[in-house]
Amino acid sequence: MKHLALILSIPLLLITYANAVPVVFIVRHAEKASTGGKDPDLSVQGEKRADALAHILKDSQITSVFVTEFKRTQKTAAPTVRAAHVSPTVIPANDIGALVEKLRALNGNALVVGHGNTIPDLLRALGITTPVSIPEDDYTEIFAVLLGDAPQLLRLHYPF
Repeated sequence: MKHLALILSIPLLLITYANAVPVVFIVRHAEKASTGGKDPDLSVQGEKRADALAHILKDSQITSVFVTEFKRTQKTAAPTVRAAHVSPTVIPANDIGALVEKLRALNGNALVVGHGNTIPDLLRALGITTPVSIPEDDYTEIFAVLLGDAPQLLRLHYPF
């Protein structure tokens, strides 16, 4: 039932703000494998989560996808990239300024796959004043940011 409510809420959000301002969906990369050093692949659970994310965002009119240089962000975004028929843009994980510049220039909706330690800074840089903290073991959050003069945050979860 929670999945249905989540899936139904995203198109409603888009209908409400269609033609108004871009919506940026920001997620932490999915669960990573326990091996692989500083740049691990996704775990089996992470691959399932990446597929679930693509399914949730399938009707969200994603026109841009932003990832970092790490495999875990790129592989989390891969199913959405394929479904949206877009090429991901790689922005270094520590270059929030460059990412914000690209997001402010959007003409459509976007997905950003980041890291638990960079997403709070990104949200602040986009003008969200609500403090956000992402626990080390939490991969379930979708932050939907409605860009505009007064950015708004909708915080969703996608457990499966």
